[in-house]
Amino acid sequence: MKILRKEKAQQELAKDIFFMFVGAMIALLFSWMGVIDGLIKLFGGTVIASFVSGVFFTSAFTIAPASVALSRIAFLADPWTIALWGALGAMCGDLILFYFIRDRFVDDLAASVKPSVKKHILSSFHLGFMKWLAPLAGAVIIFSPLPDEMGLALMGLSKTRVAVLMPISFTMNLFAIYGIVWLAHTI
Repeated sequence: MKILRKEKAQQELAKDIFFMFVGAMIALLFSWMGVIDGLIKLFGGTVIASFVSGVFFTSAFTIAPASVALSRIAFLADPWTIALWGALGAMCGDLILFYFIRDRFVDDLAASVKPSVKKHILSSFHLGFMKWLAPLAGAVIIFSPLPDEMGLALMGLSKTRVAVLMPISFTMNLFAIYGIVWLAHTI
């Protein structure tokens, strides 16, 4: 039974990676066809478009289209305005992921490793230094181009409170989105 669960978890991880790749390809296609520009116009303003793009900036499956949208919005408003509203949206997206999706990802990851390794990893989160190291590593992952789900899973394993998650998510996404917008402006 454990072998079936491990195989299923590995299949789920492979499927997740496939969908991330498909999301990136769709983002490139949408950008080339002008769909993203049309969606920005549909939302009617840079504030709403930045917020909505920020919500989608958090997931591994939608980060590519959101990044393309944010880089398109970069030419319509002040970079800090885009980053602020995008970070607010990303914080909302991270909260949704933290509450609803993190358990599936953590379960798939846990089922993919040997029980002894899983026990060792889980027990290490009860040590003093891991209680602050895991949220710190999660914050770095949220800031990086890696999917926020990985950082949120680390924070979930270390039992990070929502009151701690919210400012971390906002700040890390603010600088990440500003970096994308700044890069779009300079290129």
